[in-house]
Amino acid sequence: MLETGDPSRDLMGFVLPQTGALVEVANPARPYVLLDASGAVVEPVSEFFAELQACSRPPSTIRSYGMDLLRWWRFLDAWGVEWRRATRAQARDFARWMAIAPKPVRAHWRRRAGGAQGHPVAGASAGVPNSVTGRPGPGLMYAATTRAHCETVLRSFYDFHLDAGTGPIVNPFPVARERRRLPMAAGGSPRSSPGGRYRPSVPARIPRRIPDTRFDELFAALRHNRDRALLAFWVSNGARAEELLTCRQRDALPGEQLLGVVRKGTRAYQQVPSSADAFVWLRLYQEEAWRAGVPRGPGRWMWWTLRPPFRPLTYHAARAMFGRANALLGSNWTLHDLRRTAAYRMARDPKLALTDVQWVLGHAHLSTTQIYLPAGRDEIVDAVRAHHVRQTHEVRVPAVPAAGYRPDSLTELFGRTW
Repeated sequence: MLETGDPSRDLMGFVLPQTGALVEVANPARPYVLLDASGAVVEPVSEFFAELQACSRPPSTIRSYGMDLLRWWRFLDAWGVEWRRATRAQARDFARWMAIAPKPVRAHWRRRAGGAQGHPVAGASAGVPNSVTGRPGPGLMYAATTRAHCETVLRSFYDFHLDAGTGPIVNPFPVARERRRLPMAAGGSPRSSPGGRYRPSVPARIPRRIPDTRFDELFAALRHNRDRALLAFWVSNGARAEELLTCRQRDALPGEQLLGVVRKGTRAYQQVPSSADAFVWLRLYQEEAWRAGVPRGPGRWMWWTLRPPFRPLTYHAARAMFGRANALLGSNWTLHDLRRTAAYRMARDPKLALTDVQWVLGHAHLSTTQIYLPAGRDEIVDAVRAHHVRQTHEVRVPAVPAAGYRPDSLTELFGRTW
């Protein structure tokens, strides 16, 4: 077998072993732990998670980092390399493998229960743009954003242990010299960070919003007042999905058209203005829910499951609800598209200051809000189509030949009537 780091090693034939796991723990001080192939807790990763928590990173961020670390741990385990002994050769091979190898796809639990094995429908629809939204579906390869996020996480992990003196003396994921952070005096951005040598380039994309007609279709596909209230809030105040789902019943102030949410990053409590329609749908949902026996009280959760035993509505349950509406329309909108739609509508309103939009969305930097200023894909397509129509119907003035040229001679040469 070829050694790790050998450029002639067949990475296409490499299969990532499904060893270890990232496990959620019912402990606020330790929300997630990484288990190795033997089932033991990986303490270096737990120390890194503790650092993230001390830096006010939410559990969702810790889980996102943990999935990247799990992938790296499985890669090292397959080649028998201990994490402290990982070199740039292993890091380079890991980056190459993520760039060229198909990502493993886990079968749905219904498929596993039925005994189906292998890659679920690894076929024609993977990566093909949706006919309704124009958004490509999940492809068979790792996306550039996934690879970039993974590189950043692993570089940060080794930087942490490098500073603590508990890891290798050289970070396996180096910083590219040409991407080193510029000082502020030289035009560096406060949000810029050093780019990694193995970090792929991520193309800039226009945030995709849901057009008004498509949103009306999506809203009409919903069957319950709870779901209608959720969408009405998401598309009016731009709250993140988890921010809205963690609201309490005391957070809704219909008389002032305000809804209190806890911001994902800062964990600060903020009352954001929402549309009157959203509160109407909320009231309709609450009347139905309270009659059905949903717990009622200022400190109770606002959103619950529809059937007993009643439980607080989770992100995955809300995502499944949204997915059922998508299935009826043949679309693949996401919950985050609702936030983008709200941001686009507010940012494109000339009577609403961009700094006000920044405050409502909870953006730390105005530059993040500014990405919603350009026209969306649908507006650009409509504008170009109108341009072609104008070109077709535009009255052209016949050209006049310059002095000294005979029109009949030019017509004979170029086949044009002057």
